[in-house]
Parts: sequence; structure tokens; C-alpha cells
Amino acid sequence: MVHRSCLDGTKSTVPPGGNVPDDRTQQALTDLVAKRSMGVLATIKRDGRPQLSTVVYSFDRDAGLIRVSVTDGRAKTANLRRDPRASFHVATDDGWAYAVVEGRAELTTPAAEPGDETVEELVALYRAVSGEHPDWDEYRQAMVDEGRLVLRLHVERIYGMPPRG
Repeated sequence: MVHRSCLDGTKSTVPPGGNVPDDRTQQALTDLVAKRSMGVLATIKRDGRPQLSTVVYSFDRDAGLIRVSVTDGRAKTANLRRDPRASFHVATDDGWAYAVVEGRAELTTPAAEPGDETVEELVALYRAVSGEHPDWDEYRQAMVDEGRLVLRLHVERIYGMPPRG
């Protein structure tokens, strides 16, 4: 077995013949995730098959954390409550370079009031992805009405094909 460093400072075991990204590759893959704002979230359905959703996200490189706005009661949310393991795929426009992040998801409580902690984290997520909203009061109320919450994917491992150059 080969041991490699993960983003969170832990060690991961890679089977013989497995790809072990060097530090430059690891950095290039992390840069790819940091530069994009749309990816594919893979969760595990009850029958063990993957459930895939295209989502917008914010990546906090320092915290090793991907944040996604999700809705209470939807498949991906239910899947993550049952099994917090998830993968997240990000690709370049041409699709040839990509990064896959693996980790465990943490879900906030659903937004209950326009000024609660979940809503404020959703506001920060929106700002990170899209900038300023034209009506923050309307946005905050919509987050409550829609039963929104934040999925926090804690990055444990990253692999893929980095962009050339």
C-alpha cells in the first residue's frame, strides 16, 4: 500500500498500482475546484447506486470545505442524512481536465427565520458565487419558504486529471 497526504493533513492509503498525485498535481486540482462554481454532487441512494445533481458551489480552500445550497426533503439531502459520504466532480469547459473531491457532508438545520444562522450562511454562499442580490430581504424570506439549508462537504481526498500547463 502507498500512503499519500490529503488536503486535511491526514494520510490516505492507495492500493498498489493506484494513482498518487504529487504536490503539484494536488495543487493544480485544488486550483481547478477553486476557480469553478458549478459541479456535480454524487450521493448514495438507498439501493447503493449514485444519485447525481449539478449544483453551484463555493469552495473555501483554507477550510477544505465545499458549500452548496440544498433543499430539505430533496433526494440529495435525504441521501446525505442517511449516508454522509459524497463525491464532487468539477471539470474544465472542454471536459478533459477534472477534479473529484471525496468527503463527508454535514448539513445545517433548515432555514427557519430570515435572520437565523443558516440564512446568514446561505447569504454568504450566494455572495461568494454570484455577488450581491438585488433584494436581500426577499432572498432571506425565500430561503425560509423553500426550506433551504447548507451542505458542507469536508474535503478528505482529491484526485483527477489536472489542466495542462
